[in-house]
Amino acid sequence: MAHNILNAAVIGLGVGEHHAHALIQDARVRLTDIAELDDHKFKKFSSENAGLALRHRSASEIINDQDVSFLSIASFDEAHFDQVMGGLQNGKHIFVEKPLCQTKDQLSDIYQTWRKSDRGLSSNLLLRQAPLYMWLRDLIASGELGEVYAFDGDYLYGRLPKIVDGWRSETQNYSVMEGGGIHIIDLMLGLCGALPAHVQSIANKIVTRDMAFRYHDFHSAIFTFPNGLIGRITANFGCVHKHQHVIRIFGTKGTFIYDDMGARLHRGRDHEQSVEMIDAAPKPAQKGVLIPDFITDILAGDVRKRGQREFDLMSVVLAADAALSYNQPLEIEYLSC
Repeated sequence: MAHNILNAAVIGLGVGEHHAHALIQDARVRLTDIAELDDHKFKKFSSENAGLALRHRSASEIINDQDVSFLSIASFDEAHFDQVMGGLQNGKHIFVEKPLCQTKDQLSDIYQTWRKSDRGLSSNLLLRQAPLYMWLRDLIASGELGEVYAFDGDYLYGRLPKIVDGWRSETQNYSVMEGGGIHIIDLMLGLCGALPAHVQSIANKIVTRDMAFRYHDFHSAIFTFPNGLIGRITANFGCVHKHQHVIRIFGTKGTFIYDDMGARLHRGRDHEQSVEMIDAAPKPAQKGVLIPDFITDILAGDVRKRGQREFDLMSVVLAADAALSYNQPLEIEYLSC
């Protein structure tokens, strides 16, 4: 199997350190290069993994190196587009932190490049692999909730200093829906098994109006699906709350709720007799958990479905942002062959 080993590189050792550990632990991959602006951070990581003889190079050097076939991108949001495009143009499989890009034009450019290639593309939407939501996906598919007619999800960021003092206040075109709400939108699409047709959005900037953060800190979007399902998603970055997400799924036979009281399933309208507590983790154990399955798809040559999922997701997220300037529902446009 040695001829199938992928030479891999990581750009950014923030969340990217979790990517790197997942790559190191996979026998089908050889981690060779790291791009990291902080020399101290690289030296620390390199010394902890001295047996790998890692090279410390710039992102552009790595992107242009034809011997690197797998690129993990964990840089700041505004760098993703150029790095993803450069990686695809240089024949690399791409695993990228969310969001894939920041604008509809960027998404179209990436899509046109990707569809002409045979390269894999995947984004790090961690809740896909959370035990709770893998269980819930099967429950919905079994019909136990009946027909799902409403999906409510809140992304409660609760880390005000990180948006006021961190890179999010300095980056160009930052979006709380792209930066956090995307996780909940991705859950909605995956659990409901459908794509919305229209979206309406409203937003405000009350919590951070006198602070350095330049963008909306609260964004609420309503999605309508062809079958009548309604999805309501909020990205709430300024909230006085611990970092958490909240999910409520309403079906004709049952209701699922996850919040700070835990996960529970309501099978009837008599509360005391019909509530079942669900003991499953709402997050995966580590942040590189999606990488092994992605590598399996790459080695099997089965990369199209996974990549298309990322373009569908970004089409929905970017439409939610675009809808902020409309006073009526905006049709969501999807990219497809």
